[in-house]
Amino acid sequence: MKTRKNLRHSKDKETGLQTLQSSVKWHHIVNSAPSLWDAISRLLSDQAMVLSLNSSFVDPLLQFESQLNIIESSFKMVFAIPSLEKVREMGTSEDDKEDLEDMIIWMNEDTSYLQERVMMIISSVLSFASKKVKRYASIDAPCLGVLAAELSLLCFHNDPLITHQASLGMCYLLWIAKCQNADIEEIKSTMCNSGNHGLLPVPSDTEFLLMDLQQDKTKITQYVGQTLKPSLLTDFVWSLLMRLSSSNCVTAFEASTMLKMTLEYHAHKVTMVSKIVDAIYKQLCEHSSHVMRHTLLRVITLLIRSSPKKVIFQLMDYPIPADNTLLLMWQAAGSESRMAPHVLKTILLILKGKPGEMQDSLMERRRFSLDTTNMMPVAASQALCTLLPISSYKRAVAEFFPQLLMALMLQLFYSSDLRLMIKDRLFYARDALRVLLNCSGLQKVDMALKKKNCWNQFSQVLSHHHRVYLVAKTLSDYNFPQFPETLHYLYKLSVEGPRRSEDSVIIVIFFTELLNNFFKDPFPEEFLVLFRNWVNDPNPAVSKLSLQKIASMAPVINKVENVRSLLISILDAFFSKDKTVIIWALLTLRKLLGKLNKVTYSSLSTRIASSYYPLMDHSNGGIRSMAIYHFGELLKDMSPYPWILNDMVTGGLVPLILFLEDTEIRVAKACKYTLKICASELNWSTSYLLKDKHHNFELVVLNICNNLLISHESYITNLISDTLGFLRSSRIYLRRASVILIGYLTKLGSHLLLREEIEVMLDAIDPVLRDEDPVIRELAEITYRDFKEMSLKLTSSNFKQIFRRLFSLIYLKKLKPLYNWPDNLADSL
Repeated sequence: MKTRKNLRHSKDKETGLQTLQSSVKWHHIVNSAPSLWDAISRLLSDQAMVLSLNSSFVDPLLQFESQLNIIESSFKMVFAIPSLEKVREMGTSEDDKEDLEDMIIWMNEDTSYLQERVMMIISSVLSFASKKVKRYASIDAPCLGVLAAELSLLCFHNDPLITHQASLGMCYLLWIAKCQNADIEEIKSTMCNSGNHGLLPVPSDTEFLLMDLQQDKTKITQYVGQTLKPSLLTDFVWSLLMRLSSSNCVTAFEASTMLKMTLEYHAHKVTMVSKIVDAIYKQLCEHSSHVMRHTLLRVITLLIRSSPKKVIFQLMDYPIPADNTLLLMWQAAGSESRMAPHVLKTILLILKGKPGEMQDSLMERRRFSLDTTNMMPVAASQALCTLLPISSYKRAVAEFFPQLLMALMLQLFYSSDLRLMIKDRLFYARDALRVLLNCSGLQKVDMALKKKNCWNQFSQVLSHHHRVYLVAKTLSDYNFPQFPETLHYLYKLSVEGPRRSEDSVIIVIFFTELLNNFFKDPFPEEFLVLFRNWVNDPNPAVSKLSLQKIASMAPVINKVENVRSLLISILDAFFSKDKTVIIWALLTLRKLLGKLNKVTYSSLSTRIASSYYPLMDHSNGGIRSMAIYHFGELLKDMSPYPWILNDMVTGGLVPLILFLEDTEIRVAKACKYTLKICASELNWSTSYLLKDKHHNFELVVLNICNNLLISHESYITNLISDTLGFLRSSRIYLRRASVILIGYLTKLGSHLLLREEIEVMLDAIDPVLRDEDPVIRELAEITYRDFKEMSLKLTSSNFKQIFRRLFSLIYLKKLKPLYNWPDNLADSL
């Protein structure tokens, strides 16, 4: 048997199996240890299986998995040296006794033979693989990163033989990695030009590389960082990270040094950053040593340089509130001053989210968080409380002040709702906002808001809009120096449109208050355009706020450019589905019209009147009454323009008459008020009938129809058409009133109608004959009978029809009551 010295100097060029035998020389006791013979036989069998798979037609994926399992099993057998106790049991013959005693003494004294043996085998395998790269430049070696980490640590072993083997292995490994990165055509070209068909470094280069790897950690990390592909370098970093917790202090220290050196220059190539950060968090939570804690936090700092977004997002993915470990990691992330803008940008991106918002599906989630709800914005707010006070962040905070201010204002709004969902009151957005003010030289603003009890009120759900107003007004009162960039950012947000409709409310309140304090009315046109657009915002609260602001500009309305477009946008708000928006639109328009110059007013009067008509039949009584009142005011304002009044009055006359019967007193009063204005402007003798003591609906209808016959005969057919639309109303009083009105109008304008038109009216009144209300049925029967009589008298002849119309113009006769009135009342007309 060879001595221990000869054992350590076995030749590297032997094959793998020969290396195994020569490294410990068990071959002469094979008969005493049949298990070793079985292992050798199995290794040969495994080799045959790998070769056969290479030439088979098995699915490539299955082939790769099978080969990987076989190779892994083979290596385990190679490294499975019998224990010292089993060696003592082997070889009972006298011939083996001396060799076994010598072997037992060696194994008992020093276990480094295990590392030597493994290193020799690995070096041989890597040497063989580096030769094969010549033919297969795309050779897949997924474990190179892990192996590089282990070899790099062994390059500084206290045993020079182990150091030599590890360095030699690193040379081959780096060469394989270099060939993996190079283009195959480039490699072939290099081969042809250099004449180096072995693709191995020349001996002098290898020796030089060996010296570098054995003497300088910086050289190792330099070579590894430059040569390994990102995925393999990530394995290298991960392996070193895992070795930090090694019980061997020397190994842990070397791993720490190599890890920091690698990330110092090559962190940009590392992938799976989130996994690394998560591993660091878990290691820090396990009561790591001071040295290890320092290294782990330094790794966070180095990773933030190249992957700030990945690091920050991972740090947000832990339960809130953050524990001490997480706060330490935040501080480490914030210690890199030049990355402050990138960190704040990422946090602002997270603050766009709404805390507590549910994710629709797992596919939409960024990663498997602890919960399906998004709580990252809350974590981001808490992180700002840690990061903003850091002195190195001062310049970045100044740069992002407007964005941080508005993001936290929105988070405060969200937090007021979030409080209802969670047990703990998480007001980190409020705390972060106070920190932001104090870090930005606005301590007086913070103190003023504290005196106004604003900060405590943010914990309440109600009146959040008022608190937003308080913050904006207090900032304005103290003439905060960040006003220009804040106003510019708010304008940018307003033009681009917010992410959520509820965000618009906060933006509009803040924007309006800043403008109120720094600009006199009217606003510059570019700002006024925003308010004009907000009038018809999908969010009713935004529409109301905009209308309120526009209403306040009534005294200067004539100085506003493009005032027509502003007024038209208010008219468009009449069609809102929200009744409060319509009411505010009515009030705002009326306030502006009271100050508007008459030229512009008259040019828009017809458009304004046509916008009032649909609101006179609105389902809300308040809107009906307001629209009718405002229509009357419009008629008074247009009294100097009689040629405009005729069309305006007749356009709204039908609803004005019918809603005299409205069950809501305020609507009926509004109709009387406006009809009096109509009668006054058109010189009708109807006003006395609209007084409460004289009021009778049919008397009013009869009187108006008689006045129409004299002054507005040409409008009668249009009025009939408008009245037909009310016959199918869901409100009983409207159906009853419309039957009466259409009866009088048709009787009055019978000479203007063709038989076909009467037939259409008969079809329209027919369903009313079966109305649920008996009074309506009775009125409908009278009206239907009159239509039938008229139909029989009418002709389709154009000539005869024209003759009848001319005769009616010569001989006008006022109508008499149609619906069974008492004789004394009929005679008084």
